Amino acid sequence: MDMSVFDDNYQNDQTGRSAYNPKVLLKVVLLAYSRGLISSRQIERAFNENVTFIAMSCNQRPDHSTIAAFVSSMKDQIKPLFRDILLVCEQENLLGGTFFAVDGCKLSSNASKEWSGKIEDFKKKKEKIEHTSKSFVENHLEKDKAEKTVKGQKSTGRDKQIKKLQQQADKIEQWLAGHDKKIGSQGKELQSNLTDNDSAKMHTSHGTVQGYNSRAIVDSKHQIIVHGEAIGKGPDNDNLPPVINGAKENLQSIGKAEEYFENKILAADSSYHSITNLNKCTEEKLDAYIPDNKLRNRDERFAGRVGYRPQSKKFTFADFQYDYDKDKYICPNGKRLKRFAKPGPHRGKLLRRSVSKETDFRACHLRAKCLSSKDAKRRHFTYYADVSGNNISHAMVKSDRKKAGKYIQSE
Repeated sequence: MDMSVFDDNYQNDQTGRSAYNPKVLLKVVLLAYSRGLISSRQIERAFNENVTFIAMSCNQRPDHSTIAAFVSSMKDQIKPLFRDILLVCEQENLLGGTFFAVDGCKLSSNASKEWSGKIEDFKKKKEKIEHTSKSFVENHLEKDKAEKTVKGQKSTGRDKQIKKLQQQADKIEQWLAGHDKKIGSQGKELQSNLTDNDSAKMHTSHGTVQGYNSRAIVDSKHQIIVHGEAIGKGPDNDNLPPVINGAKENLQSIGKAEEYFENKILAADSSYHSITNLNKCTEEKLDAYIPDNKLRNRDERFAGRVGYRPQSKKFTFADFQYDYDKDKYICPNGKRLKRFAKPGPHRGKLLRRSVSKETDFRACHLRAKCLSSKDAKRRHFTYYADVSGNNISHAMVKSDRKKAGKYIQSE
């Protein structure tokens, strides 16, 4: 591994104490992460108590501030080092290159969710703090007059409260001066955070945290991570493209072709089932298996599990055949649905609509299994399509039903 990337920060032989060797710091930090130690103070304690850490560090014992400074300064060095590791994995034949999986977890950041909100929320909070501070000052002056406070007397706890409130108001004012609204993919304003504006509120099984959605794409042969990143966005509906692009860059840097992912298998859970992610898989020609939220209701293997709800006996989108030549759907009774002349854009995506003829359902013997209610007169389909107009979500449902798809999802 090329450690020269640390030379600028760890060459101080002229004056003061010599810097710790970055090789020692790096290998001990990686060892700590593999053991679940992500706190600088926990790593410092391991230097003094754990014989493995003592041996790896050659009995050197940097304190937590040295470890924290080393980790925080690695921003520009992470990618080159990570790619060096991938190159070693490739030379040792640890990469299979045929089956990849994507998953992630929510990680807390060093920021308080209490300091999250929209721009207007911050402005109101600043006004409220200033109003409270002003009230404290007025009450303090009145109390001083009543008690005839002697000059030079120690300040009370109320003085500290006023100072703290003023600092909070100044903090909000400075932040507002340097930041604009955070706009999401749908054009709506998202919540910002005064402490760490790149982070966001994340809903987890343990409650809501202020942090990041970390994701990794893994080569299945030996569970080698080929790319990982963290982003301040909870939902995964458009998180697959940056993961795949990052993995492509890393693999190309070790000599892989640009078309490396073509015809390779990619598996992900239902949180990644979206038109954006499926379009990316189609663009990269990936054999992707990303189930939708109704997979378990279609799959009889889940029938014995708690909460299983069998799929309705009514016809679903998967029961309709698609005529590619005429670009129309055909119902189970052989009737063609009318397609709207032009697909309309909706939230930046291509929205397709198909509707049946009213006359086709008047005497249809499958009417009860097709229409949602007795009063309905037509069957409507609305779905998101890829750039060519195809319903790739429908295609994914069909791949889930195949034997290979069921095996991959069970793995």
